[in-house]
Amino acid sequence: MTFLLVLVALIVVAGGAVIVARARAGRAQARAEQLRLAEQARLDARRTMDAVLAMNDREFEEYVADLCRRDGCSDVVRVGGSGDLGADVIGYLPDGRKVVIQCKRYAPHRSVGSRDIQTFNGTARAEHGADVPVFVATCPFTGPGRDFAAKHALVLIDLDLLGFWNTGTALASFVTLDIARAGTHKRPGTVSGRTSPPRPGADA
Repeated sequence: MTFLLVLVALIVVAGGAVIVARARAGRAQARAEQLRLAEQARLDARRTMDAVLAMNDREFEEYVADLCRRDGCSDVVRVGGSGDLGADVIGYLPDGRKVVIQCKRYAPHRSVGSRDIQTFNGTARAEHGADVPVFVATCPFTGPGRDFAAKHALVLIDLDLLGFWNTGTALASFVTLDIARAGTHKRPGTVSGRTSPPRPGADA
């Protein structure tokens, strides 16, 4: 009988030790997660859209490259510069498709028209072998520009959508987005089966 009591006591003590250990591990994981979230919030705060608009061309291209890496793209490189033939960032989406990105850091009151988009369309696939050509700008695209992009399957990310990308929306969401949604202030994926008409605007 004494032996059984001792055995039960040992089991209770061992069980208690396991529970305490798990509780400590849980608290440690919670603290680690809090620290991770705090660090992410700090990084996000540094990259408000005001900060993005204050970047120079090279910084903006590096910023776009970092967003691609954040979203799981591989072999991402910034290639912008003299003789880049329209490619500022090149990489591979998580599904293996090659993405070629042109970046335009314009003042928000400006716009990108179909001429610039046509030029990019002429080099993204033919010169760089893009599966997914992406044009990122810190301003709107004109109606004719969006029409051309939709016809030729180019992805447009304007200032509105860049704000969503900046705060966590994945690049893949923009790849499948109807081009008419660009600039409608709607987060990709929040409205299904409906698109907004292109905003009017004279071609640049």
